[in-house]
Amino acid sequence: MDKITIPHELKKMNELFKAHGFEAYLVGGAVRDMILGKAVNDWDVTTNAEPEQVMSIFKKVIPTGIAHGTVTVHFLQKEIEVTTYRADQGYSDGRHPDKVVFAKTIEDDLSRRDFTMNAIAASLEDGTIKDPFEGRKDIKDRIIRTVGNPHERFMEDGLRPVRALRFASQLNFSIEKYTYSEISRPEIQKKIGSISMERFRDEFIKIMKSPLPSRGLKLMEETGVLSMFIPELACCRNVTQADSRGFHEYDILDHNFYACDGAPQNNVIVRIAALFHDLGKFDTRKCVMEKVPGQENKKVEVIHFLKHEIYSEKKSREILTRLKFSNAETDRICHLVKEHMFYYESSWTDAAVRRFIIRIGKENFNDLFDLRLADIYGMHQIKVEADSPAARNLLELKKRIEKITKEESALSLKDMAVKGKDLIAAGISPGKKMGYILNELFQCVLDDPQMNNKEKLIEVALKINEKIKEV
Repeated sequence: MDKITIPHELKKMNELFKAHGFEAYLVGGAVRDMILGKAVNDWDVTTNAEPEQVMSIFKKVIPTGIAHGTVTVHFLQKEIEVTTYRADQGYSDGRHPDKVVFAKTIEDDLSRRDFTMNAIAASLEDGTIKDPFEGRKDIKDRIIRTVGNPHERFMEDGLRPVRALRFASQLNFSIEKYTYSEISRPEIQKKIGSISMERFRDEFIKIMKSPLPSRGLKLMEETGVLSMFIPELACCRNVTQADSRGFHEYDILDHNFYACDGAPQNNVIVRIAALFHDLGKFDTRKCVMEKVPGQENKKVEVIHFLKHEIYSEKKSREILTRLKFSNAETDRICHLVKEHMFYYESSWTDAAVRRFIIRIGKENFNDLFDLRLADIYGMHQIKVEADSPAARNLLELKKRIEKITKEESALSLKDMAVKGKDLIAAGISPGKKMGYILNELFQCVLDDPQMNNKEKLIEVALKINEKIKEV
């Protein structure tokens, strides 16, 4: 492939560059993905025009990274990042170049990039490819290789080794052996450890969105990156959980990895919950000898992880806080982890289902059920079939939830037929006692929705008020 098809908007952009005496190229991931035959929506352009010149050519330009030669051009309803050819000099802080020098040629610009597959440019004029480091060959061979010496590239920016692991996971590529071995060197490990939590988090999320996150996660483990950033997960290696009952065949770490694979690719919240859901097993593991039913003289070893979900939720919150996830994301993930051990039976009363709805939250059911299926997948890497007992069990619970939520049932205090003002009017003083009475009324309505009647509830409230002196 010597050319790629340049989108209409970029050809129009090139006309303006050319009219002012400049050249421009499409670069980076867009070119790589086009060569791979993937759809591309984000475009990065590089040019020999300096930022001030770019700003004079186009009407709407935002100086998003002008100190490093980058501006964002709003053109034909697209946001296109445009960077001047660069030749960076030194990376003392392991992230930013000490000095940005504008380069003269596209080849000079490509020589500063991280991996050969990302060091390919395509002319905006006709799509002709510039590939001085044989990136197309590495893409064909599905190889991730640094541009030049891997030690030098990684010492420039500690994020690059993590990006290599992420690309391997996203693209299902292998990392060239010298590039890969360099990641575990002590000085590179120190450089990786210097990156911000936010930068690591962003790469971690991209790994979690890849087709099989376990691939990237295992590479993180092998290279020491997992222990560096998520030691709570790494320490689960070789913590066995298989016993005579046959529930599991993998240790805790692999189970978490494969559960992550089994969660929906388009739902990173569930995937992260699947990855962390059994972290607490490390702290709660207990082996006991139990009798075999029907064989009173025979005992087998059984492994228990009593209340591990509580420890898992605590550890998940610590990790997510450390990685700078938002409070909303952290709360959602931790709620799923804490509740993943729910056990539904057909014998549940409607009142039990209503209490389950309130505890879980209607907005979390799909995520929780996906987490349950992912957990099952992680036991043996076998997809849960629609007619399996587990799938039928979840389907039955879903139908009961749908039926109850469609009914005019009180599923929160605000749905009750009485409010605090009604109890005050009935002679009950506001305060802790009233809060207690309202909660008791709510439990009454959960048990029997027909009780959600103002007169009935006030009658019950007055009886409770007479029985209690203080709360």
